[in-house]
Amino acid sequence: MDPRPSLTSTTESSGLPLALPEWKRAVIKVGSALVAPDGKGCSTQYLLSLARFITESKRTGKEVVLVSSGAVAAGMPLHPRVKAGRRSLIEKQALAAIGQSMLMAHWSRLFDFPCAQILLTHDDLLHRKRFVNAKNTLLELLKIGVLPIVNENDSVAVEELKVGDNDNLAAHVAVLAEADLLLIFSDIDGLFDADPRKHPGAVLIPEVHRIDEEIFALAGGSVSSVGTGGMITKLQAAAKASDRGIHAAILNGTRGESVEALLRGHLTGTLFHRTANPRTAKKHWISHALPCQGRIWVDQGAVRALSREGASLLPSGISRLEGTFQRGDAVEIHHEERGLVGKGITQYGAADLEKLCGCKSADIRGLLGYAYTDVIIHRNDLVLCDEPPLEGIATAPR
Repeated sequence: MDPRPSLTSTTESSGLPLALPEWKRAVIKVGSALVAPDGKGCSTQYLLSLARFITESKRTGKEVVLVSSGAVAAGMPLHPRVKAGRRSLIEKQALAAIGQSMLMAHWSRLFDFPCAQILLTHDDLLHRKRFVNAKNTLLELLKIGVLPIVNENDSVAVEELKVGDNDNLAAHVAVLAEADLLLIFSDIDGLFDADPRKHPGAVLIPEVHRIDEEIFALAGGSVSSVGTGGMITKLQAAAKASDRGIHAAILNGTRGESVEALLRGHLTGTLFHRTANPRTAKKHWISHALPCQGRIWVDQGAVRALSREGASLLPSGISRLEGTFQRGDAVEIHHEERGLVGKGITQYGAADLEKLCGCKSADIRGLLGYAYTDVIIHRNDLVLCDEPPLEGIATAPR
C-alpha cells in the first residue's frame, strides 16, 4: 500500500506552468545552501541568477526585501579554530560577527544599486515600539530604491530570544513590510507528497490552499512543532505568511531555470495560497488583537479627511488626547459629537502629542527636536468605524 496520505488541501497539476501571483512587493529568503554551498565562505554559484531576478524586478517598479542566511558560513574561513559540525553558541556568534560584513559585501557586489543591512532579533518583532521603528526604516529604504538585506542579529541574540531560523524570520519580515509575496529559495524543489529521499516516486505538490496538520505531517512534524530547520520551518513560514494575506512559495534556487521562469510569471515549486485578504487581515488584527492604550480627539476637518479622502491623521486635526500611550500603541480616535471614529497605531507617544496638537506637520521637528514621520497615524495603520473589520471593537474603559 502506498504510505502517502491523501491530500485534500492541494490541487492537482494540470501540466501547465503555474502562474506566479501578481505582486508589487516581495520578500525573498535565500538559504545558506545557496549563499555558501560548501559551507566555507560565500559563492556566486547560485546567486547570480537570483541577483538578476531581483534587479529585473526592481527595474519594472517592483519592490524587494532580501532575507539572507550565510553569515556563519561566510565567517568560517577567517576563524580556522572553529571546526565544522556542532558549534557552541559563542562560536556561532563570533562566526556571525565575522561573516555578516562579508555577506553584505558579497551581495552588494552583485547589484548596481545601494544595499542596506538590517539585523533583527525576536525582541524587535515582539515589542510594538521596536516593531514600528523597524517597519518605518524598512519602508523608507524601499521608498528611496535601496535593497534591504535582513538577517537575524546572531552575534548578540541568545537562544531563548532568537527567532531561530531565517524561514520564520522571512515570514515576520513579510508581515513587517506588508508584502504581497514571500519566496523561499533553497536547494529543494518544493513540498512533496512523501520524502523523495525515501520514496523515489514522490510527487511535487504544485499548490496548497490550506496548511493544516496533514500538510505538516508530510514534513514529519505538526502545526505546533518547534522549528528546527528543513521543510518544517518553511511550512511554518508559509503558514504565517498565508494567514496574514501573503502568498508564499518554496522553490529551488540551485536551478537557474526556476529563477528565470519567475521573470516570465511562472512558478516551478510549491505555491501556498494566501488564506485571507491582506487588507482585511491587517485591519482585523488592528481592530481585535491590539488593546487600546488611549484616545485622541479630532476635529470635523480630520473626520472628513479620514472618512472621505482616505487620508492619514495629521497633528493639525488633533484637539486633545487621553492616556499615557507610547509610540506604536493602538489608540481610539474620537470626535466630540460623532463619538468613536476609528482605531489606529500611533507614530508618536502621548508626551510628544501634547506638544503637537493642532500644529502643522512641517512644525513637528521644530517642536520636538526630531520627527519620526509627518503623520500621527498612517492610513495603512488605521481602521474606521464604517469599515466592516472594526465591527465589535472593544473600547477601552472610560
